[in-house]
Amino acid sequence: MEPKTTLAFDLELVPFSLRGAWFGLSRLPEKRATELGKSPSLYLRTYRGNVPMHQREIAALSFLDAQGNSLTPSDDARPGRLRFTDSKGGFVELAFADTHTLVLHGKGLPLRLDLTPTSYDYARPAGADLWELNLYSQRLQLLLQRQTGTCTVLAPWAEQKSTAITVTLGEDGTPWRATLTEFFVTPPPAPIPADTLPAPASKRNTAACSAFTGALPAAPARLKAARNLAGYVLWTSLVEPSGHLHREGMLMSKNWMVQVWSWDHCFNAIALASGHPDLAWDQWAILFDHQHPTGALPDSLSDRDLVLNFTKPPVHGWALREMMARGWKPTPAQLKQAVRWLEKWTDWWFTHRDDDRDGLPQYNHGNDSGWDNASCFGAGTPVEGPDLATFLIVQMDVLADLHLRLKNKTAAARWTARADALVPKLLAHSWRGDRFVAPRSGDHAVAEGDSLVAFMPLLLGRRLPPEILRTLIAGLSDPGRFLTPHGLATESPRSSLYRSNGYWRGPIWAPSTQLIVSALDGVGETKLAREVSKRFCATFAKSGSAENYDALTGEGLCDRAYTWTASAFITLASSLR
Repeated sequence: MEPKTTLAFDLELVPFSLRGAWFGLSRLPEKRATELGKSPSLYLRTYRGNVPMHQREIAALSFLDAQGNSLTPSDDARPGRLRFTDSKGGFVELAFADTHTLVLHGKGLPLRLDLTPTSYDYARPAGADLWELNLYSQRLQLLLQRQTGTCTVLAPWAEQKSTAITVTLGEDGTPWRATLTEFFVTPPPAPIPADTLPAPASKRNTAACSAFTGALPAAPARLKAARNLAGYVLWTSLVEPSGHLHREGMLMSKNWMVQVWSWDHCFNAIALASGHPDLAWDQWAILFDHQHPTGALPDSLSDRDLVLNFTKPPVHGWALREMMARGWKPTPAQLKQAVRWLEKWTDWWFTHRDDDRDGLPQYNHGNDSGWDNASCFGAGTPVEGPDLATFLIVQMDVLADLHLRLKNKTAAARWTARADALVPKLLAHSWRGDRFVAPRSGDHAVAEGDSLVAFMPLLLGRRLPPEILRTLIAGLSDPGRFLTPHGLATESPRSSLYRSNGYWRGPIWAPSTQLIVSALDGVGETKLAREVSKRFCATFAKSGSAENYDALTGEGLCDRAYTWTASAFITLASSLR
């Protein structure tokens, strides 16, 4: 039987929320707080779209002594609840009663919530023990309900808004309890039941997280704690359908990257394929719900934002193949839908992203590749990346396979022929005898640098000539070129363009790691694949679910609760058993 998930986490790195919820709590690290012009405090935050990063903080939470002075109680953050305690036995506990309601409960430790109104924000009494918090600047409305104990709301008015909003709970030291409920248009028709307590909600949510994690692929015992963290990050990053999100969706994070990006979702779908097959399909399909009539996919998606300025690389065929390899079984309807989506997506690149009409599609910006600032874009754009042609060849092979499953041999042969024709074009265009390059479209200028992106053609496996396979594998095996003690650097540390915190110019990333491991497995280089997986998983276990890692120290960088990192860990760790 799967052991119960136990996990305590740092609120500066990992937010406290609930599967489905669009708000939660986290502590702003001092550096991030300085960047946003805020205090390094505990905040109630919203994850809804089109809210600027510096306005996601709904309310700062602080704890008071009997004289009203601020305290710093010890905290214990777990999947089911948050608990804060002082040296005198006072406590504050918070838990989600449901995806819209947060229960706050305490004794001997008063809690203050400070909101800084902008625009037309205000607070008003809404009935006995009820207050409405209308936060127009964040397009958010909350209902505050006092259940027991004292509750004071101060919201002085000036012309069109409250000048400040302060809520103080339990200031007389007696037990107190209150709820905060997110709502739309009008408050809930009935107040939250007055006997709502955090304890049963905490137990229920802990069990739900444990069950979710338990269904994920198993990992070695030494990675149990890391697997529990990965499971929580994935579970808590799910949000209910809302606005543009027509399905339950997994945000990239409930820290800063609060959207679904159009290749990140594929890695999440792969991790969920065996244990949560329906959820896996929803993650893979969620961007296709907004496929443009031309076939393009949005760059990113949230409940309120749909970004079409960029797109992301066509890894979706590869991802579907990986899902099926891990036991996901598509229905006939899903197969037909996947074929329609992937055909339009594949054709779009050849029709709309090939300015020089040489048959090799291009990235118009680094953002389109997912490797935003990689060194291969240093000479300018558009760039005909060898990874792009590779992904398209793989996707055409997957389309052929899907058509065969649907017993459409003619269409399968057509896609296989297209894939066969693109391979020699890629080799003639981008192979330079000892490496793949990413020429600029038109003049074929090649930027300086030594980027891991040039090794993505390994995904073509036996389609590549043996000598090219040997050269690529040797390059990955070369100690210190890309493979560091912590994983695969995205820019070789030997390169003059390497930067320790250079985003795609050095740090280790989950997707590039997983793609390379998939490629190595595909050509029988299982020993090297397992070594890369082992190093990445050890880095995750040490430094958490970071967006990326310093290639030479393993330090976690950028967003520290990133879902595709957790998903890559889950997928790669399962191969280490």
